[in-house]
Amino acid sequence: MNQEEYRRRRAELMALMGSGGVAVLAAAPEQVRNRDVHYPYRQDSDFYYLTGFAEPDAVLVLAPGRDQGEFILFNRERDPAREVWDGPRAGQDGACDDYGADDAFPIDDIDEILPGLLEGRQKVFGNLGQNPDMDQMLFSWVNQIRARSRLGVRAPDEFVSLEHLLHEMRLIKSAAELAQMRSAAVVAAEAHRRAMQVCRPGLFEYQVEAEFHAIFRRHGGEHAYPPIVGGGRNGCILHYIDNRAELQDGDLLLIDAGCELDCYASDITRTFPVNGRFTGEQRAVYEIVLAAQQAAIDATRAGDHWNRPHEEALKVLVRGLVDLGLLNGDVDGLIEQEAYRPFYMHRTGHWLGMDVHDVGDYKVDGHWRELEPGMVVTVEPGLYIADSIPEVPERWHNIGVRIEDDVVVGRDRPEVITDAVPKAIADIEALMAS
Repeated sequence: MNQEEYRRRRAELMALMGSGGVAVLAAAPEQVRNRDVHYPYRQDSDFYYLTGFAEPDAVLVLAPGRDQGEFILFNRERDPAREVWDGPRAGQDGACDDYGADDAFPIDDIDEILPGLLEGRQKVFGNLGQNPDMDQMLFSWVNQIRARSRLGVRAPDEFVSLEHLLHEMRLIKSAAELAQMRSAAVVAAEAHRRAMQVCRPGLFEYQVEAEFHAIFRRHGGEHAYPPIVGGGRNGCILHYIDNRAELQDGDLLLIDAGCELDCYASDITRTFPVNGRFTGEQRAVYEIVLAAQQAAIDATRAGDHWNRPHEEALKVLVRGLVDLGLLNGDVDGLIEQEAYRPFYMHRTGHWLGMDVHDVGDYKVDGHWRELEPGMVVTVEPGLYIADSIPEVPERWHNIGVRIEDDVVVGRDRPEVITDAVPKAIADIEALMAS
């Protein structure tokens, strides 16, 4: 992503804030894994969306109309001794030269400088409630200004959540964002195809998972979320991430794994037989889920409301359960009663972007929002027939199927950016046999 993209985003946000506002946003804090070992650092998505700046210990200030420059960054100073251990830092020169900041100050000087940036502003915008330490600092700085009110200094009189403005911006992807997400989808698709090719009875789930890590890292990516690699009954556990069981002949393997590139996620699920051949029961369930997914994708169009893909998928899934003899009754009535929930307990998709469950409201004024071009969603129906469901014949036990793709809402037809991974039964079996 080039710096012009970030500059455009900041300009759009400041126009929405108005000249009387000021935004203050902190970078994500580092997180300790154990003792003095940290988790790999990942920048806060909102902060990165506006800056492209990946270092911790930083604070962004956007001050519309400020004569000396509207984009101010507080960040770590250069420190050759620490950089020997931790790697290079941008410093204040790098913040301006490489990231487009109009002014940059050492983070250690923030208490002396930032209150002055708030003076005379009416509203302070921030992600309130996400970072308690940052909230306390903001309140403290505003109180410092209020204490000088008798000197004619005006303090902001309103705190406003930045999320409403910023997350609505993030919901509609630009051309540059869509290009990045297509790249992430291509890498994830390669890994899913590889998993189908290496899978065989006797492998362990983590050995298949390792193929994803290798391919993601080879392309400079990361896991967008902890991968789900569930064989047999584990495929009926929605958020199974243990990934330690041995794969058994005759079982299905459900893999939900996506790649993140430059903070943009992909999210793909495929389900396939460990031995490369679907049984009759597995095939029957799989075909129902595949048909439900296609019905949902067909309903993912500009002008449709957010819930319509889910509604279309439900009709196909419930009709399929009736046809299999796992539910009895009228399809509409079964949907109204939610009789399907033992077999299908989640929704059919979510927003996708910088976060795998991306930001943006699903309802506006109490109604499902209308889909618009540039939105990106997942479409992921499933059926999970665990052996714990009463009165289900044994031949259906532990067949868990989910099929998930990433879909861009277009002006005409939906664009499936993850369709490089086979999902038709014949195509899966052919790839696994190759």
